[in-house]
Amino acid sequence: MKPPRISRRKFITTAVLATPLAALADAHFVEPDWLKVRRLTIGTGTPTHRLVHFSDVHHKGDTKYLKTVIDTINSLSPDFVCFTGDIMEEGKFLDEALKIFSGIKAPLFGVPGNHDYWSGIPFAPVYQCFQRTGGAWLTNRHQVVAGGKINLVGIASGWIYQPKQTWSRLPIDPEKKNILLMHYPAWANNLGGQKFDLMLAGHSHGGQVRIPFYGPIVVPYGVADYDMGLYQTQAGPLYVNPGIGYIGDYDLRFNCRPEITVIEV
Repeated sequence: MKPPRISRRKFITTAVLATPLAALADAHFVEPDWLKVRRLTIGTGTPTHRLVHFSDVHHKGDTKYLKTVIDTINSLSPDFVCFTGDIMEEGKFLDEALKIFSGIKAPLFGVPGNHDYWSGIPFAPVYQCFQRTGGAWLTNRHQVVAGGKINLVGIASGWIYQPKQTWSRLPIDPEKKNILLMHYPAWANNLGGQKFDLMLAGHSHGGQVRIPFYGPIVVPYGVADYDMGLYQTQAGPLYVNPGIGYIGDYDLRFNCRPEITVIEV
């Protein structure tokens, strides 16, 4: 018995109706925890150091997922790890998130994001967690790493991005590679002519929902033109990580998977 034939018009109509439903299913059930590892090389010549960058965890109690993130970071064998803000969504999840963060088997360096301030968490346990890994919580501080060859600078502010805010006197060391950690990508435009070998930021979440050939539907303040990926700016190369978690109850990601970035410099 032959299968019933379907008209061209009915086929097209069915496909058009099914596509949004498939995209919604992907955005809600597939991409939010479909972890991606991206690899980049910055600079010329043979790379000498490997770092891992992750951001915007927004931990809400999904310990299995966060442990997978940390296990993946460890499997990449970085020389050190950089985190660019927003550990958890609410303060009640801080202890649990830090307990999992403490499993990172490389020096962990980071800066706070706006949610780390807005949640009102104490920073003392965060300092302690990062220090136990051999790293540091760099709230407007810097630290030399990688055998004295890399100068990590961290800038932080509890306020949302202010267009006139500048960071014009940062501790850059011309004898070392200088890497800047910050939460807001737009701060790359406010560095007063200073140059970095690499800048790392988060905050944007890549928009979480990105329309092919268009980009993100919406991004938060403090992003400017740097919503996701690698940019060449006047202050040097800037990489904006799309983050690990999601904001609030909007557990949607489409064309914007959560990411761990491996960067060789």
